[in-house]
Amino acid sequence: MGKIYDQIDASLAQFLENQHLFFVGTAPSSLDGHLNISPKGLDSFRILSPTRVAYLDLTGSGIETVAHLRENGRISLLFCAFEGRPRIVRLYGVGRAIERNDAEWSSLIDLFPAHPGARTIIVVDLKRIADACGYAIPRYAYEGERSQLIDWANRQGDSGLDAYRSENNAASIDGIPGLAPREEAAR
Repeated sequence: MGKIYDQIDASLAQFLENQHLFFVGTAPSSLDGHLNISPKGLDSFRILSPTRVAYLDLTGSGIETVAHLRENGRISLLFCAFEGRPRIVRLYGVGRAIERNDAEWSSLIDLFPAHPGARTIIVVDLKRIADACGYAIPRYAYEGERSQLIDWANRQGDSGLDAYRSENNAASIDGIPGLAPREEAAR
């Protein structure tokens, strides 16, 4: 029923790019740490090469993904077909977070829509690409994107977003370092 791919081919790329929603899973190294699964949307996913993908990470309530990637790099992305023929695709890999002050930021940020809350770009080098039937995934009709996160970020402005990130994105719920402190990031 499922297939393993060596890389993202044209058909797989079309499927991935057509999905309005995907899920990101990470975990800390500690067995008693919290696993994290985050839904992502807002046209934030990009294919960089047949074995590398990226997504734009927007300012939010937690920093679990970034913290887990800093600690161990493990990440999985899950795409489900809610419309059309059933299908699930999982991308397994090693990820890293590129912050706004990192040198790579400028070469990647223009690949994404201009969102005021852009916090990091997550780049994933793929180690395993697999699909599955998706027969048990229900059908849902896409109605459009929600605007609340973008509206909130616009209301915060740059200084408000910086303050929010400093207060809420410095460490994960397990105390793993998240975003670099502003002073370090400026170096």
